[in-house]
Amino acid sequence: MKLRKPLKKSGGFLQKFALIRLLLIVIGIATFFMIPALIMALALGEEARAFILPMGIMAILVLPVMFLFRTGPLRLSPREGFLLVFLTWVFLSFLGALPYYLSPCNISFTDAVFESACAFATTGATTFDDIEALPRSLLLWRSLSYWFSGMGIILLSGALMPLFGIGCFQLIKAETPGLEKEKLSPRITDTAKFLWFAYLILTFTLALLYRLGGMEWFDAVCHGLSIVATGGVSTKNSGLAFYNSPFIDGVSTLFMLLAALNFNMYYRLFRGKFRDILQNTEGRVYAGIFIVAAGIITCTLVPVYGSFREALRHASYQAASILSTTGNAAADYETWPLLAQGILFCLMLVGGCSGSTAGGIKVIRHVVLFKQAGNEIRRVLYPQGVFSIRLNKKVGRKDVVYSVAGFIFLYMLVAAVTTLITAVSGVELFSAFSASLSILGNMGLGFGAVGPSHNYGGFANHIKWLFSLVMIAGRLELWTVFVLFTPEYWRR
Repeated sequence: MKLRKPLKKSGGFLQKFALIRLLLIVIGIATFFMIPALIMALALGEEARAFILPMGIMAILVLPVMFLFRTGPLRLSPREGFLLVFLTWVFLSFLGALPYYLSPCNISFTDAVFESACAFATTGATTFDDIEALPRSLLLWRSLSYWFSGMGIILLSGALMPLFGIGCFQLIKAETPGLEKEKLSPRITDTAKFLWFAYLILTFTLALLYRLGGMEWFDAVCHGLSIVATGGVSTKNSGLAFYNSPFIDGVSTLFMLLAALNFNMYYRLFRGKFRDILQNTEGRVYAGIFIVAAGIITCTLVPVYGSFREALRHASYQAASILSTTGNAAADYETWPLLAQGILFCLMLVGGCSGSTAGGIKVIRHVVLFKQAGNEIRRVLYPQGVFSIRLNKKVGRKDVVYSVAGFIFLYMLVAAVTTLITAVSGVELFSAFSASLSILGNMGLGFGAVGPSHNYGGFANHIKWLFSLVMIAGRLELWTVFVLFTPEYWRR
Protein backbone atom coordinates (compact mmCIF):
# COMPACT_ATOMS: atom_id res chain seq x y z
CA MET A 1 0.00 0.00 0.00
CA LYS A 2 1.39 3.38 -0.97
CA LEU A 3 1.45 5.95 1.83
CA ARG A 4 1.32 9.67 1.33
CA LYS A 5 4.53 11.46 2.18
CA PRO A 6 4.72 13.27 5.51
CA LEU A 7 4.28 17.01 5.38
CA LYS A 8 7.67 18.69 5.22
CA LYS A 9 7.16 22.43 5.12
CA SER A 10 6.89 23.40 8.77
CA GLY A 11 5.82 26.93 7.78
CA GLY A 12 3.15 25.80 5.28
CA PHE A 13 -0.58 26.09 5.84
CA LEU A 14 -1.10 22.32 5.87
CA GLN A 15 1.60 21.76 8.45
CA LYS A 16 0.18 24.48 10.69
CA PHE A 17 -3.28 22.96 10.36
CA ALA A 18 -1.86 19.53 11.17
CA LEU A 19 -0.26 20.89 14.35
CA ILE A 20 -3.53 22.51 15.40
CA ARG A 21 -5.30 19.23 14.71
CA LEU A 22 -2.80 17.33 16.82
CA LEU A 23 -3.10 19.87 19.65
CA LEU A 24 -6.87 19.44 19.70
CA ILE A 25 -6.57 15.63 19.67
CA VAL A 26 -4.19 15.59 22.64
CA ILE A 27 -6.41 17.95 24.63
CA GLY A 28 -9.44 15.91 23.60
CA ILE A 29 -7.84 12.78 25.04
CA ALA A 30 -7.35 14.65 28.31
CA THR A 31 -11.00 15.72 28.29
CA PHE A 32 -11.96 12.05 28.22
CA PHE A 33 -10.84 11.85 31.86
CA MET A 34 -13.67 14.18 32.86
CA ILE A 35 -16.18 11.38 32.24
CA PRO A 36 -15.77 9.69 35.68
CA ALA A 37 -16.22 13.06 37.41
CA LEU A 38 -19.30 13.78 35.29
CA ILE A 39 -20.80 10.41 36.17
CA MET A 40 -20.20 11.06 39.87
CA ALA A 41 -21.74 14.52 39.62
CA LEU A 42 -24.88 13.07 38.01
CA ALA A 43 -25.06 10.23 40.53
CA LEU A 44 -24.70 12.54 43.55
CA GLY A 45 -26.86 15.35 42.19
CA GLU A 46 -23.93 17.79 42.02
CA GLU A 47 -23.37 20.52 39.42
CA ALA A 48 -22.83 18.52 36.21
CA ARG A 49 -22.69 21.64 34.00
CA ALA A 50 -19.12 22.18 35.21
CA PHE A 51 -18.08 19.11 33.22
CA ILE A 52 -20.67 19.02 30.44
CA LEU A 53 -19.72 22.46 29.10
CA PRO A 54 -15.94 21.87 28.64
CA MET A 55 -16.58 18.36 27.30
CA GLY A 56 -19.12 19.74 24.84
CA ILE A 57 -16.75 22.46 23.65
CA MET A 58 -13.96 19.97 23.05
CA ALA A 59 -16.29 17.50 21.31
CA ILE A 60 -17.35 20.21 18.86
CA LEU A 61 -13.72 21.15 18.18
CA VAL A 62 -12.07 17.73 18.23
CA LEU A 63 -14.41 15.25 16.54
CA PRO A 64 -14.47 16.96 13.11
CA VAL A 65 -10.69 17.40 12.86
CA MET A 66 -10.07 13.90 14.26
CA PHE A 67 -11.98 11.98 11.62
CA LEU A 68 -12.89 14.35 8.76
CA PHE A 69 -9.78 16.43 8.09
CA ARG A 70 -6.96 13.95 8.09
CA THR A 71 -3.88 15.30 6.34
CA GLY A 72 -1.85 12.14 6.06
CA PRO A 73 0.83 10.79 8.36
CA LEU A 74 2.54 13.52 10.39
CA ARG A 75 6.11 13.34 11.63
CA LEU A 76 7.06 16.13 13.98
CA SER A 77 10.43 17.82 14.12
CA PRO A 78 11.92 18.63 17.54
CA ARG A 79 10.95 22.29 17.04
CA GLU A 80 7.33 21.43 16.42
CA GLY A 81 7.33 18.99 19.32
CA PHE A 82 8.50 21.67 21.78
CA LEU A 83 5.84 24.14 20.65
CA LEU A 84 3.10 21.55 20.68
CA VAL A 85 3.90 20.28 24.17
CA PHE A 86 4.05 23.79 25.63
CA LEU A 87 0.76 24.79 24.02
CA THR A 88 -0.80 21.54 25.22
CA TRP A 89 0.03 22.30 28.84
CA VAL A 90 -1.16 25.89 28.56
CA PHE A 91 -4.48 25.01 26.94
CA LEU A 92 -5.00 22.08 29.31
CA SER A 93 -4.54 24.42 32.25
CA PHE A 94 -7.31 26.68 30.94
CA LEU A 95 -9.59 23.79 29.99
CA GLY A 96 -9.05 22.05 33.32
CA ALA A 97 -9.91 25.31 35.12
CA LEU A 98 -13.49 25.32 33.80
CA PRO A 99 -14.86 22.69 36.23
CA TYR A 100 -13.49 24.75 39.14
CA TYR A 101 -14.77 28.05 37.77
CA LEU A 102 -18.22 26.70 36.82
CA SER A 103 -18.72 24.88 40.11
CA PRO A 104 -21.02 26.41 42.76
CA CYS A 105 -18.00 27.05 45.04
CA ASN A 106 -17.41 30.69 43.97
CA ILE A 107 -13.85 30.04 42.82
CA SER A 108 -12.32 32.98 40.97
CA PHE A 109 -10.98 32.48 37.45
CA THR A 110 -7.42 33.16 38.64
CA ASP A 111 -7.68 30.56 41.40
CA ALA A 112 -9.31 28.09 39.00
CA VAL A 113 -6.44 28.42 36.52
CA PHE A 114 -3.90 28.17 39.35
CA GLU A 115 -5.50 24.95 40.65
CA SER A 116 -5.62 23.50 37.15
CA ALA A 117 -2.00 24.45 36.42
CA CYS A 118 -1.00 22.83 39.72
CA ALA A 119 -2.72 19.64 38.59
CA PHE A 120 -1.17 19.49 35.14
CA ALA A 121 2.24 20.35 36.57
CA THR A 122 1.69 17.84 39.43
CA THR A 123 2.41 20.61 41.95
CA GLY A 124 0.66 19.89 45.24
CA ALA A 125 -0.20 23.53 45.86
CA THR A 126 -3.68 24.88 46.45
CA THR A 127 -5.64 28.01 47.26
CA PHE A 128 -8.49 26.14 48.97
CA ASP A 129 -9.01 26.68 52.69
CA ASP A 130 -11.73 24.03 53.07
CA ILE A 131 -11.08 21.14 50.72
CA GLU A 132 -13.70 18.93 52.35
CA ALA A 133 -16.41 21.43 51.38
CA LEU A 134 -15.74 20.89 47.65
CA PRO A 135 -18.09 18.61 45.65
CA ARG A 136 -16.85 15.04 45.40
CA SER A 137 -16.98 15.15 41.62
CA LEU A 138 -14.63 18.14 41.65
CA LEU A 139 -12.26 16.36 44.04
CA LEU A 140 -12.24 13.35 41.72
CA TRP A 141 -11.46 15.55 38.70
CA ARG A 142 -8.68 17.18 40.70
CA SER A 143 -7.05 13.81 41.45
CA LEU A 144 -7.59 12.48 37.92
CA SER A 145 -5.96 15.53 36.33
CA TYR A 146 -2.94 15.04 38.59
CA TRP A 147 -2.80 11.38 37.70
CA PHE A 148 -2.78 11.49 33.92
CA SER A 149 -0.48 14.49 33.89
CA GLY A 150 1.90 12.71 36.26
CA MET A 151 3.01 10.27 33.62
CA GLY A 152 2.55 12.92 30.95
CA ILE A 153 -0.54 13.21 28.80
CA ILE A 154 1.73 13.10 25.75
CA LEU A 155 3.18 9.78 26.88
CA LEU A 156 -0.16 8.36 27.96
CA SER A 157 -1.74 9.20 24.63
CA GLY A 158 1.30 7.92 22.72
CA ALA A 159 -0.26 4.50 22.32
CA LEU A 160 -3.35 6.05 20.68
CA MET A 161 -1.77 8.56 18.30
CA PRO A 162 -0.80 6.07 15.55
CA LEU A 163 -4.55 5.53 15.07
CA PHE A 164 -4.67 9.09 13.75
CA GLY A 165 -1.50 8.85 11.65
CA ILE A 166 0.69 10.64 14.17
CA GLY A 167 4.23 9.79 15.18
CA CYS A 168 4.75 10.71 18.83
CA PHE A 169 8.42 10.15 19.70
CA GLN A 170 9.26 13.84 19.26
CA LEU A 171 6.41 14.76 21.59
CA ILE A 172 7.61 12.35 24.25
CA LYS A 173 11.16 13.69 23.91
CA ALA A 174 9.88 17.25 24.24
CA GLU A 175 7.69 16.45 27.24
CA THR A 176 10.48 14.58 29.05
CA PRO A 177 13.68 16.38 28.01
CA GLY A 178 15.88 14.87 30.70
CA LEU A 179 19.21 13.12 30.35
CA GLU A 180 17.87 9.67 29.59
CA LYS A 181 15.62 9.42 26.54
CA GLU A 182 15.42 5.89 25.27
CA LYS A 183 12.91 3.59 23.72
CA LEU A 184 12.36 0.64 26.02
CA SER A 185 11.11 -1.36 23.04
CA PRO A 186 11.63 -0.95 19.27
CA ARG A 187 8.21 0.70 18.88
CA ILE A 188 7.51 3.85 20.86
CA THR A 189 3.84 2.86 21.15
CA ASP A 190 4.89 -0.32 22.97
CA THR A 191 6.98 1.81 25.32
CA ALA A 192 4.00 4.04 26.05
CA LYS A 193 1.75 1.04 26.64
CA PHE A 194 4.18 -0.57 29.08
CA LEU A 195 4.70 2.64 31.05
CA TRP A 196 0.96 3.18 31.17
CA PHE A 197 0.49 -0.40 32.40
CA ALA A 198 3.11 0.01 35.14
CA TYR A 199 1.50 3.30 36.17
CA LEU A 200 -1.90 1.64 36.42
CA ILE A 201 -0.56 -1.24 38.49
CA LEU A 202 1.10 1.13 40.97
CA THR A 203 -2.07 3.19 41.25
CA PHE A 204 -4.40 0.22 41.69
CA THR A 205 -2.12 -1.40 44.27
CA LEU A 206 -1.82 1.78 46.31
CA ALA A 207 -5.58 2.44 46.25
CA LEU A 208 -6.22 -1.13 47.40
CA LEU A 209 -3.71 -0.80 50.25
CA TYR A 210 -5.32 2.47 51.31
CA ARG A 211 -8.70 0.73 51.39
CA LEU A 212 -7.25 -2.08 53.50
CA GLY A 213 -5.82 0.62 55.78
CA GLY A 214 -9.29 1.95 56.58
CA MET A 215 -9.98 4.60 53.92
CA GLU A 216 -13.30 4.81 52.13
CA TRP A 217 -13.07 3.74 48.49
CA PHE A 218 -13.48 7.32 47.24
CA ASP A 219 -10.66 8.64 49.43
CA ALA A 220 -8.48 5.61 48.65
CA VAL A 221 -8.82 6.12 44.89
CA CYS A 222 -8.27 9.90 45.02
CA HIS A 223 -5.19 9.58 47.25
CA GLY A 224 -3.84 6.73 45.13
CA LEU A 225 -4.17 8.81 41.97
CA SER A 226 -2.40 11.83 43.42
CA ILE A 227 0.37 10.04 45.36
CA VAL A 228 1.49 7.93 42.37
CA ALA A 229 1.56 11.13 40.31
CA THR A 230 3.71 12.72 43.07
CA GLY A 231 1.06 15.42 43.33
CA GLY A 232 0.21 14.89 46.97
CA VAL A 233 -3.23 16.53 47.01
CA SER A 234 -5.79 15.12 49.42
CA THR A 235 -9.53 14.98 49.96
CA LYS A 236 -8.99 16.04 53.58
CA ASN A 237 -8.04 19.45 54.94
CA SER A 238 -5.26 17.92 57.03
CA GLY A 239 -4.09 15.55 54.29
CA LEU A 240 -3.08 12.03 55.23
CA ALA A 241 -2.49 13.24 58.78
CA PHE A 242 -6.30 13.01 59.09
CA TYR A 243 -6.02 9.23 59.42
CA ASN A 244 -3.16 9.22 61.94
CA SER A 245 -2.29 5.71 60.76
CA PRO A 246 1.24 4.26 60.81
CA PHE A 247 0.15 1.80 58.10
CA ILE A 248 -1.11 4.53 55.75
CA ASP A 249 1.98 6.65 56.39
CA GLY A 250 4.27 3.69 55.72
CA VAL A 251 2.50 2.70 52.51
CA SER A 252 2.52 6.32 51.34
CA THR A 253 6.25 6.61 52.03
CA LEU A 254 6.98 3.51 49.97
CA PHE A 255 4.88 4.53 46.98
CA MET A 256 6.13 8.12 46.95
CA LEU A 257 9.63 6.71 46.64
CA LEU A 258 8.56 4.21 43.96
CA ALA A 259 6.77 6.88 41.93
CA ALA A 260 9.90 9.05 41.88
CA LEU A 261 12.04 6.22 40.48
CA ASN A 262 12.98 6.15 36.80
CA PHE A 263 10.22 4.11 35.15
CA ASN A 264 12.81 2.49 32.90
CA MET A 265 13.80 0.49 35.97
CA TYR A 266 10.34 -1.09 36.09
CA TYR A 267 10.78 -2.23 32.52
CA ARG A 268 14.15 -3.77 33.37
CA LEU A 269 12.60 -5.42 36.42
CA PHE A 270 9.87 -6.84 34.18
CA ARG A 271 12.53 -8.19 31.79
CA GLY A 272 14.51 -9.71 34.65
CA LYS A 273 17.50 -7.38 34.18
CA PHE A 274 18.30 -7.17 37.89
CA ARG A 275 21.96 -6.34 37.30
CA ASP A 276 21.00 -3.20 35.37
CA ILE A 277 18.87 -2.11 38.33
CA LEU A 278 21.64 -2.71 40.86
CA GLN A 279 24.17 -0.89 38.68
CA ASN A 280 21.93 2.11 38.05
CA THR A 281 23.88 5.08 39.40
CA GLU A 282 20.93 7.40 39.84
CA GLY A 283 18.84 4.78 41.63
CA ARG A 284 21.58 3.99 44.12
CA VAL A 285 22.27 7.65 44.88
CA TYR A 286 18.54 8.33 45.19
CA ALA A 287 18.17 5.53 47.74
CA GLY A 288 21.28 6.71 49.58
CA ILE A 289 20.04 10.30 49.83
CA PHE A 290 16.73 9.14 51.27
CA ILE A 291 18.32 6.79 53.81
CA VAL A 292 20.81 9.40 55.04
CA ALA A 293 18.22 12.19 55.19
CA ALA A 294 15.61 10.05 56.94
CA GLY A 295 18.25 8.74 59.36
CA ILE A 296 19.46 12.19 60.40
CA ILE A 297 15.91 13.54 60.77
CA THR A 298 14.93 10.48 62.82
CA CYS A 299 17.75 11.10 65.28
CA THR A 300 16.65 14.71 65.75
CA LEU A 301 12.99 13.71 66.25
CA VAL A 302 13.44 11.02 68.90
CA PRO A 303 13.31 13.63 71.72
CA VAL A 304 10.28 15.25 70.07
CA TYR A 305 8.16 12.12 69.76
CA GLY A 306 9.72 10.14 72.61
CA SER A 307 9.87 7.00 70.48
CA PHE A 308 12.27 5.84 67.80
CA ARG A 309 9.44 4.18 65.88
CA GLU A 310 7.33 7.36 65.78
CA ALA A 311 10.36 9.47 64.90
CA LEU A 312 11.25 7.09 62.04
CA ARG A 313 7.66 7.10 60.80
CA HIS A 314 7.42 10.89 60.53
CA ALA A 315 10.99 11.41 59.34
CA SER A 316 10.69 8.81 56.56
CA TYR A 317 7.34 10.12 55.40
CA GLN A 318 8.42 13.75 55.21
CA ALA A 319 11.79 12.99 53.63
CA ALA A 320 10.10 10.88 50.95
CA SER A 321 7.45 13.54 50.39
CA ILE A 322 9.95 16.34 49.77
CA LEU A 323 12.53 14.25 47.89
CA SER A 324 9.90 12.84 45.52
CA THR A 325 8.34 16.33 45.18
CA THR A 326 4.98 14.90 46.28
CA GLY A 327 4.65 17.77 48.74
CA ASN A 328 2.26 16.19 51.24
CA ALA A 329 2.70 16.85 54.96
CA ALA A 330 1.66 14.45 57.73
CA ALA A 331 3.01 16.74 60.48
CA ASP A 332 3.91 20.39 61.00
CA TYR A 333 7.62 20.03 60.33
CA GLU A 334 8.19 23.75 60.95
CA THR A 335 7.97 22.94 64.66
CA TRP A 336 10.76 20.34 64.33
CA PRO A 337 14.39 21.01 65.31
CA LEU A 338 16.31 23.27 62.93
CA LEU A 339 18.57 20.46 61.72
CA ALA A 340 15.54 18.46 60.56
CA GLN A 341 14.12 21.53 58.81
CA GLY A 342 17.49 22.18 57.19
CA ILE A 343 17.65 18.64 55.78
CA LEU A 344 14.14 18.98 54.34
CA PHE A 345 15.05 22.32 52.77
CA CYS A 346 18.10 20.73 51.13
CA LEU A 347 15.90 17.95 49.75
CA MET A 348 13.84 20.63 48.00
CA LEU A 349 16.91 21.25 45.84
CA VAL A 350 17.33 17.58 44.88
CA GLY A 351 14.12 16.17 43.37
CA GLY A 352 13.35 12.67 42.16
CA CYS A 353 14.86 10.56 39.39
CA SER A 354 14.82 11.36 35.69
CA GLY A 355 12.13 9.56 33.75
CA SER A 356 9.72 9.62 36.69
CA THR A 357 6.62 11.57 37.69
CA ALA A 358 8.72 13.67 40.10
CA GLY A 359 9.90 17.23 39.58
CA GLY A 360 12.91 19.15 40.83
CA ILE A 361 16.45 19.32 39.51
CA LYS A 362 16.65 15.49 39.50
CA VAL A 363 19.20 13.25 41.19
CA ILE A 364 21.12 12.39 38.04
CA ARG A 365 22.07 16.02 37.45
CA HIS A 366 23.52 16.28 40.94
CA VAL A 367 25.44 13.06 40.31
CA VAL A 368 26.91 14.41 37.08
CA LEU A 369 28.08 17.68 38.66
CA PHE A 370 29.44 15.88 41.72
CA LYS A 371 31.49 13.55 39.55
CA GLN A 372 32.68 16.43 37.40
CA ALA A 373 33.73 18.35 40.51
CA GLY A 374 35.86 15.35 41.49
CA ASN A 375 37.41 15.32 38.04
CA GLU A 376 38.29 19.01 38.31
CA ILE A 377 40.02 18.40 41.65
CA ARG A 378 42.04 15.58 40.08
CA ARG A 379 42.86 17.83 37.13
CA VAL A 380 44.52 20.28 39.53
CA LEU A 381 46.83 17.49 40.68
CA TYR A 382 47.33 16.00 37.22
CA PRO A 383 47.02 18.83 34.64
CA GLN A 384 47.77 16.52 31.71
CA GLY A 385 45.32 13.84 32.80
CA VAL A 386 42.17 12.90 30.89
CA PHE A 387 39.16 12.31 33.12
CA SER A 388 35.58 11.35 32.36
CA ILE A 389 32.48 10.67 34.38
CA ARG A 390 30.99 7.20 34.64
CA LEU A 391 27.26 6.52 34.87
CA ASN A 392 25.84 3.01 35.22
CA LYS A 393 29.38 1.60 34.91
CA LYS A 394 29.70 3.29 31.50
CA VAL A 395 31.66 6.35 30.38
CA GLY A 396 29.35 9.35 30.06
CA ARG A 397 29.42 11.84 27.22
CA LYS A 398 31.23 15.12 27.87
CA ASP A 399 28.33 17.18 26.51
CA VAL A 400 26.14 15.82 29.33
CA VAL A 401 28.15 17.91 31.79
CA TYR A 402 27.55 21.07 29.75
CA SER A 403 23.84 20.29 29.51
CA VAL A 404 23.51 19.74 33.25
CA ALA A 405 25.48 22.87 34.12
CA GLY A 406 23.32 24.94 31.78
CA PHE A 407 20.12 23.49 33.19
CA ILE A 408 21.03 24.13 36.83
CA PHE A 409 22.12 27.70 36.03
CA LEU A 410 18.80 28.35 34.27
CA TYR A 411 16.91 26.64 37.12
CA MET A 412 18.48 28.85 39.79
CA LEU A 413 18.08 31.95 37.59
CA VAL A 414 14.34 31.30 37.25
CA ALA A 415 14.10 30.68 41.00
CA ALA A 416 15.93 33.95 41.71
CA VAL A 417 13.79 36.03 39.35
CA THR A 418 10.58 34.45 40.70
CA THR A 419 11.75 35.11 44.25
CA LEU A 420 12.47 38.76 43.46
CA ILE A 421 9.09 39.38 41.83
CA THR A 422 7.28 37.60 44.68
CA ALA A 423 9.18 39.52 47.35
CA VAL A 424 8.46 42.85 45.64
CA SER A 425 4.74 42.04 45.89
CA GLY A 426 5.04 42.14 49.68
CA VAL A 427 5.96 38.57 50.62
CA GLU A 428 8.71 38.03 53.20
CA LEU A 429 11.98 37.14 51.43
CA PHE A 430 12.51 33.62 52.80
CA SER A 431 8.87 32.73 52.14
CA ALA A 432 9.22 34.09 48.60
CA PHE A 433 12.37 31.99 48.02
CA SER A 434 10.76 28.89 49.48
CA ALA A 435 7.62 29.37 47.39
CA SER A 436 9.69 29.86 44.23
CA LEU A 437 11.70 26.69 44.79
CA SER A 438 8.55 24.78 45.64
CA ILE A 439 6.64 25.95 42.57
CA LEU A 440 9.57 25.51 40.17
CA GLY A 441 10.33 22.04 41.59
CA ASN A 442 6.63 21.06 41.44
CA MET A 443 6.39 20.35 45.18
CA GLY A 444 3.84 22.89 46.33
CA LEU A 445 5.04 22.58 49.92
CA GLY A 446 7.76 24.65 51.53
CA PHE A 447 8.47 26.89 54.48
CA GLY A 448 7.08 30.14 55.84
CA ALA A 449 4.03 31.35 53.94
CA VAL A 450 3.86 28.03 52.02
CA GLY A 451 4.51 25.75 54.98
CA PRO A 452 2.31 22.80 55.97
CA SER A 453 -0.18 25.02 57.83
CA HIS A 454 -0.61 27.53 54.94
CA ASN A 455 -1.64 27.60 51.29
CA TYR A 456 -1.28 29.88 48.26
CA GLY A 457 -4.62 31.65 48.65
CA GLY A 458 -3.01 34.74 50.20
CA PHE A 459 -0.75 35.55 47.25
CA ALA A 460 -1.67 38.38 44.88
CA ASN A 461 -3.41 37.40 41.64
CA HIS A 462 -0.48 38.41 39.42
CA ILE A 463 1.83 36.19 41.52
CA LYS A 464 -0.55 33.26 41.05
CA TRP A 465 -0.37 33.77 37.27
CA LEU A 466 3.42 33.94 37.49
CA PHE A 467 3.50 30.75 39.58
CA SER A 468 1.25 29.02 37.05
CA LEU A 469 3.71 29.74 34.24
CA VAL A 470 6.74 28.81 36.35
CA MET A 471 5.29 25.48 37.47
CA ILE A 472 4.48 24.54 33.87
CA ALA A 473 8.04 25.44 32.87
CA GLY A 474 9.34 23.34 35.76
CA ARG A 475 7.12 20.42 34.76
CA LEU A 476 8.55 20.53 31.24
CA GLU A 477 12.11 20.91 32.61
CA LEU A 478 12.63 24.48 31.38
CA TRP A 479 14.28 23.78 28.01
CA THR A 480 10.97 23.02 26.29
CA VAL A 481 9.62 26.42 27.33
CA PHE A 482 12.67 28.65 27.11
CA VAL A 483 13.70 27.42 23.67
CA LEU A 484 10.52 29.06 22.39
CA PHE A 485 11.82 32.47 23.49
CA THR A 486 15.04 32.30 21.48
CA PRO A 487 15.30 34.12 18.12
CA GLU A 488 16.88 31.02 16.58
CA TYR A 489 13.73 29.00 17.17
CA TRP A 490 11.60 31.25 14.97
CA ARG A 491 14.09 31.52 12.13
CA ARG A 492 13.18 29.34 9.18
